[in-house]
Amino acid sequence: MKKVMIALCVAAFAMSASAFVLGPGDGSDEPGFVAPKMGAPPPPPPSHIASGETYIPYPGPPAAPQARSEKKNPPNPPVMFTKLKSNRGLVDWAARPDDLNNLLKSMKGMMDVNFACEAKSLAEISTDPEKNPILYRSGHFHFELSPAERKALREYLLNGGMIIFNAGMGSKPFYDSAIKELQGMFPEQPVTRLSSDHPIFHSYYDVNQVTYRKGVREAGYAGNAPWLDGVTINCRTVAIVSRWGLDVGWDAVEDESMRAYSVESAQKLGVNIMSYATSQRAWAKQLAQNMQFVSDDKTLSGKMSIVQVIYDGEWKTRHKSLSMLLHQFNRRTDVPVQFNLKELRLSDPGIFNAPLLYITGHEEFTLSDAEVKNLRDYLQKGGTLFAEACCGRRGFDQAFRREMRKVLPDQNLAPMGEGEMIFAMPNKITALGVTPPLSAQSGNASAIKPRLESISINGHVNVIYSPFALGGGWEVSQNPYGLGYDNNGALALGENILMYAITQ
Repeated sequence: MKKVMIALCVAAFAMSASAFVLGPGDGSDEPGFVAPKMGAPPPPPPSHIASGETYIPYPGPPAAPQARSEKKNPPNPPVMFTKLKSNRGLVDWAARPDDLNNLLKSMKGMMDVNFACEAKSLAEISTDPEKNPILYRSGHFHFELSPAERKALREYLLNGGMIIFNAGMGSKPFYDSAIKELQGMFPEQPVTRLSSDHPIFHSYYDVNQVTYRKGVREAGYAGNAPWLDGVTINCRTVAIVSRWGLDVGWDAVEDESMRAYSVESAQKLGVNIMSYATSQRAWAKQLAQNMQFVSDDKTLSGKMSIVQVIYDGEWKTRHKSLSMLLHQFNRRTDVPVQFNLKELRLSDPGIFNAPLLYITGHEEFTLSDAEVKNLRDYLQKGGTLFAEACCGRRGFDQAFRREMRKVLPDQNLAPMGEGEMIFAMPNKITALGVTPPLSAQSGNASAIKPRLESISINGHVNVIYSPFALGGGWEVSQNPYGLGYDNNGALALGENILMYAITQ
């Protein structure tokens, strides 16, 4: 019976492999399409299943009752990856049937970890990430999810799950579809290319540079940095899209003509993705629930508007940090201020009605000429801009410094001294506790002097900038990869910044 099943599997696989056109609109006639080179079907599982050897993309034989005298198999390793099936045949979703198996085998040798994978349709996926921690969808053709699938996948990702979209051998129609689907799934967050200091490139191995095959160069890409795009929600990247093929690298195929990473680079990226997803899923469990603080106390005599700046890029890294900071500020101080939160572009004239603007992010961004001019006018008229590099990320830091040189070309960000009032009210601050990553970067110090930089115009501090993370502390949930102040320190410094901004 087993031989018959294997023969049927191989025959079905060969039949699928012969057809590289799925139908109208599949992208097979578009520039950048790469036809699949079908891999061999995975071998039948041995009696003792090891890591990466539980993936069978075909129905298995019916289970036979086990006699008491038969040898018992050890427990199966936990499932880490779930490969997503489509209803368009193996050529659509399993051109490399054994890619995850072989990645997990490599992981066992590289990290001494033992995990398994499985194959399911999206309809079979649980929205509880504990049951299917990392989803993987690979392909070469255009694809489209249904509204119900998008809704379920969004819920799964927000619950702590992660999905990898892999453009098989760098096939562009699949890549384009993955970007489009994520943009539709998360209209509130852009899909952006992950910069070199993203934790996913350093969670296990440091992968600043990778080795690409000649096929990538022939396709016109000359860079050496890994190319992953992603959607980041509340400082956690929930979905990634690989522009170049990871699958053939995981499958250990040596073919320089393929538009893919080298075997070593692909395997290291796979290890990092697994490490990052595991850490972030554990952290996501600890995130506080969304909270909205709206004061209806009519005795409050004042009103302060904080405007969070919208820009082209990942402008909203935390969804409730400002609300929680302002709630704490009202609760822990005697300042009778009623707060009001708005989200505006710098080109909006409404910013001139707010005494304080707040801008944050992880990645690179650029302001338009109109935004630069409006921000300059706002600051010169006495407004205050408060900026924070979320998670202490270098991409935002470099972009913010560059954009401020455009806004105020005759001014430079300068460190604020220890004697500044911003460190005295309402909290006396001489040192702040730090997150473990910032501690490691600071010689394993458990606390450091607070670091803020500023720009003054006519003796008035108009720009306040923290190169280290605060928002995670305001939410009492710092990202495990974040370079920032601890929860108490972030709240204390945030309160002082608010007090300083409204009392100058």
